[in-house]
Amino acid sequence: MIIALTLIIITPIVVFFSLYAKSSLLLDGNASLFELLFSSSWQPSEGKFGFLPFIASSVFITILSVIIAAPVCLLAAIYLTQYAHPWFVKLMYPVTDILAGIPSVIYGVWGILIVVPFISDIVAPFFNVQTTGYTLITGAIVLSIMIIPFILNILIEIFRNVPVELTEAGLSLGATRWQVIKHIVIRKIKPGIISAFGLGVARAFGETIAVLMVAGNVIKIPDSLFSASYPLPALIANNYGEMMSIPMYDSALMFAALLLFVTILIFNLLSRMTIYRLEKQL
Repeated sequence: MIIALTLIIITPIVVFFSLYAKSSLLLDGNASLFELLFSSSWQPSEGKFGFLPFIASSVFITILSVIIAAPVCLLAAIYLTQYAHPWFVKLMYPVTDILAGIPSVIYGVWGILIVVPFISDIVAPFFNVQTTGYTLITGAIVLSIMIIPFILNILIEIFRNVPVELTEAGLSLGATRWQVIKHIVIRKIKPGIISAFGLGVARAFGETIAVLMVAGNVIKIPDSLFSASYPLPALIANNYGEMMSIPMYDSALMFAALLLFVTILIFNLLSRMTIYRLEKQL
């Protein structure tokens, strides 16, 4: 058991130092860390590696996907655990499991067939915008669909762990069902809800294939929902195999992977700190 626990603990440490070692060629180059993170110039042939467009695209797509998925997951979890008939709940379990198990490339193909035309032919013309449909908002919609079953399954289990006596006490005092859910149940499980959304963000930030297929992959900072984007995972997936023979380019791609790792690590730490403070307040 100690050996198993030790392996779990040292794995992220090994991953971090491995990525850092592979990124050292770029980090030891002429460009400073500030230039790498905040420059928009991506010209590998001239030795310029500005990661800002990729970082911005990843952040925007992740935030939009969570904004879309969060209310859907929370309201669905409330209905399934507090209002729905047991037979309907039993029906939804395999549905969410199937959605969670679908390969990401299938979501990408679905996005190309359904979401891209929907954005280019219906949504964009409504706002007097011309676009191919391969945009920031397209990637966010596809990504939100992908993370919904992941977050929903966690939220359902969290709601199910609320003691029945707690809700019965609220109802016995004359509160309505919704008042009990809003002021007692959600307050009780608030740390768990934040944890579920935090795991959803971490999952969304590192998603690759589906977003790569619909986001447009244009190296620029998105200036609107209908602009093309190029997230960090798509940069790595698109270029890694053929660029391994170019040492500086290979190091830049490893630095992109290091950025993903550090960003998810920092976000998870912040989520844990928030949860810890909420638990102390409760």
